[in-house]
Amino acid sequence: MLNFLIDKITKRSKANKRTGVGILAGLLGLFSNLALFIAKFFIGSLSGSVSIMADAINNLSDTASSVITLAGFKIAGKPADEGHPYGHERFEYISGFVISILVTYVGVRFLDSSFVKIIHPSSVLLSPIVYIVLVLSISLKFWQGFMYRKLSREIDSDTLRATAQDSINDVYTTIAVLISAIIEWLSGWRIDGYIGFLIALYIIYSGIKMLLGFINDLMGVRPPEAEVLAIRKHLDNYPNIIGYHDLLIHSYGPNSVFASVHIEVNQDWSLSHAHEVIDAIEYEVKEDVGVDLVCHLDPYPINDPDFKRIAPELKKTLKDIHPHLRFHDLRVDKTTTPETIYFDLVVPEELKKTENSHLQDIISQHFIAQNEPAKLNITFDRTYLL
Repeated sequence: MLNFLIDKITKRSKANKRTGVGILAGLLGLFSNLALFIAKFFIGSLSGSVSIMADAINNLSDTASSVITLAGFKIAGKPADEGHPYGHERFEYISGFVISILVTYVGVRFLDSSFVKIIHPSSVLLSPIVYIVLVLSISLKFWQGFMYRKLSREIDSDTLRATAQDSINDVYTTIAVLISAIIEWLSGWRIDGYIGFLIALYIIYSGIKMLLGFINDLMGVRPPEAEVLAIRKHLDNYPNIIGYHDLLIHSYGPNSVFASVHIEVNQDWSLSHAHEVIDAIEYEVKEDVGVDLVCHLDPYPINDPDFKRIAPELKKTLKDIHPHLRFHDLRVDKTTTPETIYFDLVVPEELKKTENSHLQDIISQHFIAQNEPAKLNITFDRTYLL
């Protein structure tokens, strides 16, 4: 049935498919979690078990999460407008953020009620219906986890991945509740409060972990390495460009990704030829990677005597200091005495703790020791992907 629904949705456009799959996940979660809450609340009230009641309230929070998922995907699927020119896809992260807060809050409430049960233990009245509901609950939650995970892969959604993990967490917590009930039935040990306490700690841990993940998404994280490599692959397919640098990728949602890069070309190229080349690059990246790329042209004087004299020497100096040090935007000002060499230095991750002034001194000393006196004016690149 799930595959049938997915097949129906996947016939839509990519953006509509994402919204449709998200709404499907929200609806399935809403009805199944509401049914679980009603069933567990009933048997929890009947038995007086704090851990079962805690599990029921957890399912109620999952119901609220499903409503938020529905609203989140509906809003995220809205097209760009004047007030939001990059679209609304980041609202999906906001909905996930709210879900994480709800999960954490529920865990804190469980912690409190479980602690009270530890201080004031009471017997739990168990009946066959309690065990039947708990076993059915485990099966349904396991199906939920499978469903959310499958749908998350369909649209590459962190929100659905987090919801899938929450469902698997619920499987573990309900198993713990079931074990608690069986132990009390067999031995008379009143461990209901302790089991509820452990469940609460686990829920809080899961909620905080999800919360930190969505905070990172909202703040902006490094893009997937596969995405960076895919863009580099297209750039490397153009042997007539000298090189490229200063790649930036901005994500406003899974289907709304923008990037910019500086393309190094021979300054003797005509403007129309250079424009044709970067247009082709931008088109290919959009078609194959799904990223809106903007290319900036950097003309290189590769036939200039000063460039031909200094570039190889500078490259050798940097390689001697660190194999991953690279430069770009090299130019020479011979109107000063000694001459001033300007360039941008790409600093690798391994040297991120090295001060700019210290690197400046080392590079200047090495270069001057092997060449004629010169003043090096370095702009340090530490915030780019390439």
